[in-house]
Amino acid sequence: MRALCIHAGPAARRHIEQQGLSPDAISTIPAAAGGPKGLILGPLDRFIFGDWLTRSTQPLHLVGASIGAWRMATACLNDPVAAFERLERDYIAQHYELKPGEKRPRAQRVSELFGQNLQSFYAGRVSEVLQHPRYRLHVFTSRGRHILGREQRWRTPLGYAGALLANTLHRKALGSWLERVVFSTPGAALPFASSDYPTRRVDLSEVNFSQALQASCSIPFVLQAVHDVAGAPRGAYWDGGLTDYHLHLNYAGAPMKGLVLYPHFQKAVVPGWLDKHLRWRHGATPFLDNMVLLAPNPLWVKTLPNGKLPDRSDFMFYGADQAGRSRAWRAATAASAQLVDEFEGWLRQTDPRQVLAL
Repeated sequence: MRALCIHAGPAARRHIEQQGLSPDAISTIPAAAGGPKGLILGPLDRFIFGDWLTRSTQPLHLVGASIGAWRMATACLNDPVAAFERLERDYIAQHYELKPGEKRPRAQRVSELFGQNLQSFYAGRVSEVLQHPRYRLHVFTSRGRHILGREQRWRTPLGYAGALLANTLHRKALGSWLERVVFSTPGAALPFASSDYPTRRVDLSEVNFSQALQASCSIPFVLQAVHDVAGAPRGAYWDGGLTDYHLHLNYAGAPMKGLVLYPHFQKAVVPGWLDKHLRWRHGATPFLDNMVLLAPNPLWVKTLPNGKLPDRSDFMFYGADQAGRSRAWRAATAASAQLVDEFEGWLRQTDPRQVLAL
């Protein structure tokens, strides 16, 4: 059974039909939020950043939210293959001990341990990320506005109830509750047009890097918000996937030219986390016309442990059986090496007939 499906927007399909797909045609690589689902992309990350892209020299914009931000920051480290291998090991090894009477660990404890892990992961290496000669990193966060401006016991649930209602009525209305704040490599322009949603850009620095990256991964009620990130407007910063779950951004309207290569864990590029159940927002739009999307075949996914991609529900399913969860996740990531084999094969003999509409 084939593991990999290749989808492309109209402009990207025309490019492939006329020129194939070469690494120097790529200008932007997004990386979605989605927690453990992102583990399935580890082998592709190691091939793309450790091999394929080294055959080109153009600047590249790396756009990420939540685990996607962690992945793209990792791509900017020296020896990205080894760095991605460590990310996979560290992510799978996560374990938050439950105290007596707890059904899930307290957000404060998860935030503290997760923050320590990030500090250890990038210790002494932030300059590698910020000064990469080719890669321009963009870390997505969601900044609370008005009632969500500070995280508090009663304000936060009320605020997210209001955000849910506003988003259901109109996606742009969510901007009254959550602002998209992108922390970018100093001086780097955003690789997308941002008129679709209230957006603010802030320079990354040695001072705010860890804060921004942790904020991008801070799922409400699972981790605590990161307050008052250095160099950015005051407020509570949460997971970038809230506003931009799968980074359905206006890449086609960006000033820079080139294709968007998107290793993703599914075909649908869902705009925001609150849109997960709003199926009418899951289709492709002209924003994605220049995108080539790599995703696992849904039938192949059913051959993985538990018949699905790793996800956060596994923490509850396996409970204290950390070894069982780790085995299942390692088996899934090992199986996903097939995605790389098939992508490499397709690149050697590019067949536009295998490219499906996005």
